[in-house]
Amino acid sequence: MSFEMLGNQYNLFQFIFELCLILVLYGLLAFTFYKVCRRRAAFISLGVSAFLMLVAAIFRLVYLGIADGAVSAAAFSICLFANLGDLRLFVGNPFKRTTAKVANFGVEKIYNREELYKKVETAVLALSKSRTGALITFEKNTTLKDIIKNGVPVNAPLSPELLQTIFYEGTRLHDGAVIVHGDMIVAASVFFTPTTKPFAGKYGSRHRAALGISEISDSITVVVSEETGRISIAADGELNTVDQDNFLRVFETYMAEDLDNKEQGEM
Repeated sequence: MSFEMLGNQYNLFQFIFELCLILVLYGLLAFTFYKVCRRRAAFISLGVSAFLMLVAAIFRLVYLGIADGAVSAAAFSICLFANLGDLRLFVGNPFKRTTAKVANFGVEKIYNREELYKKVETAVLALSKSRTGALITFEKNTTLKDIIKNGVPVNAPLSPELLQTIFYEGTRLHDGAVIVHGDMIVAASVFFTPTTKPFAGKYGSRHRAALGISEISDSITVVVSEETGRISIAADGELNTVDQDNFLRVFETYMAEDLDNKEQGEM
């Protein structure tokens, strides 16, 4: 076999490798844009950039490939930076469901929401009065199955007595969060990645963990401060303090958004 034939085979292999690499890279970019951006202009720019890169690879136009890569990298970086909040959600859970369906833990059970909310109020007010630190996360549309794995399975109906027992400082499960799905406590002692957002006031690790999980999911997290007994609710990347007298009304408002989104999704 001559050196010329070997050279031709090498060039063909290199060409196929470059095409596959371009397809994989732009496929990943398209998936990221679908999850993060979802702007028609972004997908058009991505398609044009991929076309120019393929032309550069086919006709060996080195300078065109360099120019297209530089301009595209700058444009894509600006696009992702403009959607930084959605990008954080994507990095936290790239394959999360975007539909308004409740996380599937089997057959969904019908339960009395008003009764559940009253149980939550009873537990939270008792924890606040005794200044027992607590972190309770209520799963909504975004599944938390992957995060639940680092905790201890409970799978018991929610009750004020059980919540107070879990967060009692003498128990092994008091540190970390409790995750509630429907009217069931599915896990305890679950640890969240805390937020990196700076706080104006004095907040502890529970508050940072609550804000962290709210930044990567649509869950609602109730926090009870161990030092002051103050009650806070974290949702959509924000943390708000709630008075004891208004807790039930505010909590119901946050949880009702789940029903509104679900009804819109079914229409």
